[in-house]
Amino acid sequence: MKTLAIEYFAIFRDHAGTDKEILQTDADTPADLYTELTARHGFPELETVKVAINDEFGDWNTPLNEGDSVVFIPPVAGG
Repeated sequence: MKTLAIEYFAIFRDHAGTDKEILQTDADTPADLYTELTARHGFPELETVKVAINDEFGDWNTPLNEGDSVVFIPPVAGG
């Protein structure tokens, strides 16, 4: 079990009802964490989501460590 700081933006913030939370999890990777958070908060299925770990874009299979900060970034639409 590890403690992670999760930040939410845009549609993720809307679904989570907050812009950040501290979470105790057994998730080993961002992919595992995203699955857990989707079940918890009902995130919609999106084609492209990026992940940042400790303020750097990361890979979905990067091992997560105690105290990491994780941000899931939804696709950005603009005009």
